[in-house]
Amino acid sequence: MTIAKLVLNLTHHKLVFGRRVRALSNALAAALPSNANVLDVGTGDGSIAALVMQQRPDVAIQGIDVLLRPDSRIPVTLFDGTHLPFEDNSFDCVMFVDVLHHTNIPGILVREAARVARHGVIIKDHLLDGVLAGLTLRLMDWVGNRGHDVALPYNYLPRTAWESVFREAELDVELWIDKLGLYPIPAAWLFDRHLHFVARLSRCRQ
Repeated sequence: MTIAKLVLNLTHHKLVFGRRVRALSNALAAALPSNANVLDVGTGDGSIAALVMQQRPDVAIQGIDVLLRPDSRIPVTLFDGTHLPFEDNSFDCVMFVDVLHHTNIPGILVREAARVARHGVIIKDHLLDGVLAGLTLRLMDWVGNRGHDVALPYNYLPRTAWESVFREAELDVELWIDKLGLYPIPAAWLFDRHLHFVARLSRCRQ
């Protein structure tokens, strides 16, 4: 790792990472059903999943990612980034935390999640809605991920496009939160707004 990447990672961790992880783990812990067996797609170092399990000891989370980090806090399986290597209905829930905008076609993984999940899918991602949303999201994405060599296609979607992705995967929105408190004031005025959401999705009722 270059010195520039090391400095970027340390700065991001000190100023943003800790608060973000706590806020997201709180939102996800509240969204998960009781006694859930969960697959965390794109788990990274597992920090969020580990905190969720601290708050929810009834929940078990297994990670899967295209990269293995040496400091991962939960068990992680490698996969190809497209196909989840599990049978249908293998988990109670599948969750994505700031993962889908790193893919070229988010709908592919959402459909895979719907196949693998018995009860539902939980997604934390971004909304390409509002003034300068794209520029702001690109800045956040670059600062948070460039130092880890994560792919950055900047594939953000407006809420209307997310709703189309959910319909194509035959998923209904059960819960939608777009005020997460990821950043302190005054940074929140620029980086929170309504640029983030957590959605809990269930299979469409027949």
